[in-house]
Order: sequence, then C-alpha cells, then structure tokens
Amino acid sequence: MRAGVAAGHPATADVGAEILADGGTAADAVVAMALASCVAETVMSGLLAGCHAIAFDGSRVANLDGFAAVPTASDDLVELEIPFGEEPVVYEIGPASCAVPGLPAALGELSERLGRLPWRRLCEPALALARTGVPLPEMHARSLEMLGGLYSLERGADLFTRDGETLAAGAILDQPGLVDALEALAEEGPESVYRGSIAEALLRMDGVVLGAADLAAYTPRWTDPVVVPYAGRTVATRSGLTGVPELLPRMPTLRDLTATDRVLALVDVLATPTVGGEHTTNMAAVDGHGRACVLTHSLGVGAGVWLPGFDLQLNNLLGESDIAHGDPGPGDHLESRMAPTLAFDADGLELAIGSAGATRLRTALATALAAILDEGLDAESAVGLPRVHPTSELVDAEPGVDEAALLALEESGRAVRRWERLHHYFGAVSCVGRTGAAGDPRRSGAAHRV
Repeated sequence: MRAGVAAGHPATADVGAEILADGGTAADAVVAMALASCVAETVMSGLLAGCHAIAFDGSRVANLDGFAAVPTASDDLVELEIPFGEEPVVYEIGPASCAVPGLPAALGELSERLGRLPWRRLCEPALALARTGVPLPEMHARSLEMLGGLYSLERGADLFTRDGETLAAGAILDQPGLVDALEALAEEGPESVYRGSIAEALLRMDGVVLGAADLAAYTPRWTDPVVVPYAGRTVATRSGLTGVPELLPRMPTLRDLTATDRVLALVDVLATPTVGGEHTTNMAAVDGHGRACVLTHSLGVGAGVWLPGFDLQLNNLLGESDIAHGDPGPGDHLESRMAPTLAFDADGLELAIGSAGATRLRTALATALAAILDEGLDAESAVGLPRVHPTSELVDAEPGVDEAALLALEESGRAVRRWERLHHYFGAVSCVGRTGAAGDPRRSGAAHRV
C-alpha cells in the first residue's frame, strides 16, 4: 500500500505529507498532524483535548487511550444551549467542566514508542502555522457560525469573531498565544501540560477544578484492540461506547443491493437512540514501510474559556452528557465513542480509518468502511457517499440519499428529515487505504498520497 495521510483540514494533511517525506513514521505524521490541527482546527478541537489512537508497527496492533481523566475536585457547571443542526442541544461548559487533558501525553507516547523524528521537529509545522495564521475553510466557518454563542465568549470574541460576526470562510484564523503554547511544548515536551509552563497557567485559573496532583498523575494507556471479522477481513478497533465491534458482524452485505434497498438496510442496522454534538477531528497516516496510525481527538464542544496567554480553549468533557456513563472516579478516564480502526486482509494492512462525529461517528465510520471493504469503492468515493443517520425518533438524510427509500420509510411511519446541504452533523471520516486516501468534505478535509 502506498504511503499517505488524511485529515480534517488541508493544512493538517499538508503537515502529515511533509513529515512522511522527511522520513517520519506513520506515528510521527499523526503526532505532527495532531499538533497542527490544534492550530488549524480549533473550531473542532485543541491541545487540551482527549484522544484515542490505534497504531500498527508492522507486526502488532495496539490501542492508545489518551482520553480525558476525572479530576479529584468538582464544581458547578454552566449550561448553554446550541442549535446543533436543527437539534437544540444543552451543553455544560465553564472552567469546572475541564477534565484532565490526555492528548499531549498520548502524542508524547506515540512519538517515543513509534516515532523516528525528534519531538521538536514534530512541533515545527504547527508552530509555523501559529505564526502565520490559517485560512478558515468553508465547512469550519459553518461550524463556527453554529457555535457562535460559545466561541464569542471571553477571549474567543477576539479570536473567532470580526465586527460581531463569526469568521467567514477564507478569513485568517490568527491565534497568537498558540505560538507561546507550542514553543513551550517544543521546549518542555508534553510535560509542559502536566508539570510545566502550561500546567502552571492552568492551575492559576479561577474556577478550574484540576489540581497539580491530577495533572501529574495522568497516564495514557496502551490496550489490545478488539478484533472482529468483516467482509472477509480482520478489523481492529475499540469497544465500549463505540458500538463498532457489535455493529460490524450485523452489517448487511451491500454490494449487490439496489440504491433503495441499500438505504433501507443501513437504516435498519444503524439506528442509535441518542443525539450529541461534541466537536472532534480525526487523522490517519500510513508510511512507506506499511506502518499505520489513526488518531481522533476532541475538546467536547469546548468550555468557552481560554487559557490566558496561550489561546488554548479548555475542554468541557466533564459536561458532555453523551459520554457520561458509569461512575468514573478521580483518575479514571472518561468514556468515548471514538473508534480509530485498522483493517487487514490476507496480504496485510488494507485500510486505516477513523471518524469524528459524536453519536454519528459510528454511522459515518461503518458506512465508509462498508463502502470500501464490501462495495469496493475507492476511498474518496466511499467517504463522499450521501449518508443517512437513523435515531429512534427520526431518520436524517443528506442530499443525494435515495428518495424512494426515504418515501418508503415515511410510508412505514418513520419521520424523515432531509438536509439541504452537506453538514458536519453527519460525521467526518478520514482514511488511507489501498484504494486511495480521503478527507471528508463535510469538514473540508484533505488527503495526500506520498
């Protein structure tokens, strides 16, 4: 399989291609892309995020849990309603909603265990982007407009609005404090967020419930993937809230179905009972030696609070009801729907894929995975296919979904909501495989073969 990268922003994908061309491993490329995304994709996530990754070193597959952890203390959260598409969703935000971030520690772990280039080299492209600013793509601008009530709070008003309006597509997203944040990260390593300059700034903030012991104790966790058969392949992924290992064995064979029957079969198997909307981004890389890495990270929707001097938005993962499962105690990692995934056939690695999208993540991932492995589409066509997302109450359908199928659903009593244009509500897949590489147009994603 040819080397390649895919991500949720053209600038992020460019960084991955640069690192592979410089002799970096797939893990190096993902680390550098993740750091770059914390500049270019701050409408979707940021450095103080939680993450999950999957990596293949040529012989072994492992998952890395870098999701956010529960701090020792707690405090009251602030409620904010955001219209997520046509769904009003209430989020809990504010400084007390910030869980212990895991992304920096996970990136350090990937770099140390599976990387080849120096840490400072992996920080350089993100620093360059922070110094110049990054043009805001159309789909990111649409997301920002939807989140204007959150992103216009406090420092966000300076960074993400102009003359009282959120930044338009093509505007330069300039976040000067990120230069200092990334310089600290390059100099001090990931420890800057846990014991260094960034940690000190976090601990000085009013209302933040994180303590020095919470930050110092954070550890990313390597685990074995869940392995399931699908379409004659072996698929390695995550379990838990993802639901992916349970879904894939139930997926119908799609390759010989009509367009109508295909939609009806997907609606039958993909139904999910919940709606949620945390903002997430995903990146994937395969290097010239067949090694692969996929990483997904998220701030939740963001806390609406920025770290003074560093232009880093705090996560609100303690306030995300969509992932509030079980009874996690101090130090425990929160649950997540993230499902970075690798697929293998008899010849080896065939596909590295992941998705953003909260409760739509599973739908987006499974639909693209099936289109590539079952229906035989190339990566770009598979990711671009119109999506349908069923919940217990209604079926959401993108433009281009077979109309006969939607009418049949309505005749059976299902409520159908037809969307007029592409929207990040339907998730965002990025993948690299034998049939090509693709970033999702729903997030202005991009990909390169190297």
